[in-house]
Amino acid sequence: MTEEEARQELIHLLREHSLVLGEVTLSSGQTASYYIDARRTVMRPEGLRVAGTLIASHAGRVGATAVGGPVMAAIPLACAAISVPEGAELGGFFVRKERKDHGLQRWVEGAAEPGDRVLVVEDTVTTGGSTVSAIERIRDEGFEIMGVVCLVDRLAGGGDAIAEAAGAPFTALTTIDDIYPDRPDRND
Repeated sequence: MTEEEARQELIHLLREHSLVLGEVTLSSGQTASYYIDARRTVMRPEGLRVAGTLIASHAGRVGATAVGGPVMAAIPLACAAISVPEGAELGGFFVRKERKDHGLQRWVEGAAEPGDRVLVVEDTVTTGGSTVSAIERIRDEGFEIMGVVCLVDRLAGGGDAIAEAAGAPFTALTTIDDIYPDRPDRND
């Protein structure tokens, strides 16, 4: 499967499993008439494979040795990337919301060490707030950020905020325009 075929499959799966129509409150506090729950796609075998292939390929292009990001969103994405043949050399990690007061007391947990070149992953980006917070922790812990990739960009400005915070390119594998092109709030 080519990367474009994988991307088209991801769009199809996100439309089928992750697009939820109806009034919702987003993590940013904004309200919307639709919601993208990317975990509904990634937590299925076909979604896990296609997301993992795309993320691992991107990690290879930017020279990352590990993939991860904010807790919850990044865990299945990092696992997807390291589970496919393209990700065989990658480590996975996640960034805690709060540092534990026991054990190693790390913000960044998993198979990555300070100095590693990392690809930050996120499932859905709106304002980018949680990703920017994770990027700050990743940088503070001594990792080199090679890029940031998300499954879905809601095109609400978060990508620009993330790229600025990361000091590295932001890439969306899909956008809300791909998944829900006829939405009522589309700005053309």
